[in-house]
Amino acid sequence: MRTEQQVIGIVEALEREYPEALCSLVYEKDYELLFAVRLAAQCTDERVNRVTPALFARFPSLEAFAQADIAEVEELIRSCGFFRTKARDIVLCAQILLSRFGGKVPDTMEALLTLPGVGRKTANLILGDIYALPGSTVVDTHCIRLSNRLGLVDGLKDPVKIESVLREILPPDKSSDFCHRVVLHGRAVCNARKPNCDVCCCSAFCKTFLGD
Repeated sequence: MRTEQQVIGIVEALEREYPEALCSLVYEKDYELLFAVRLAAQCTDERVNRVTPALFARFPSLEAFAQADIAEVEELIRSCGFFRTKARDIVLCAQILLSRFGGKVPDTMEALLTLPGVGRKTANLILGDIYALPGSTVVDTHCIRLSNRLGLVDGLKDPVKIESVLREILPPDKSSDFCHRVVLHGRAVCNARKPNCDVCCCSAFCKTFLGD
């Protein structure tokens, strides 16, 4: 585990390297982010961003999604993989948002987890990006990999356990942005196959690089 000073050093290094900690999924409406995240499961954000313009144009409102023919949604999102399950979840989610939540994306973890296809990762992303809720911690594959390499966690692979640890050690007001920056850093520098430690902004605090 890193010391409090090392944790702050990692957070600040990533802030300098990636000042704009933005979600890479493109959306305009709250529910569009929710649906885009569902499409991103086992799929790249780049691919999702190619698919969603036509999807959101064809169904320009939550009501339109709720009334959509699932087969038509399937065709529009086919290239995202697992398209049948995702199409069903999106249409059902739209119906539930209208019937139970007045057409609003919920602002609590408990309510979000009742929606089809929504797990803690998606819920935390919504809470952080839409509602700016302190402590929102999105644990994806990049976060799992980098949290272990940096020494923020010790050999953990379970996203829920990693989320719990990060909530304890990260400043709550920086958690959401930290997770976005970890994704950017994981793609650009600390990739899965071979981390480029020589140009890593976090090397001075990194457990793997320092060998401790």
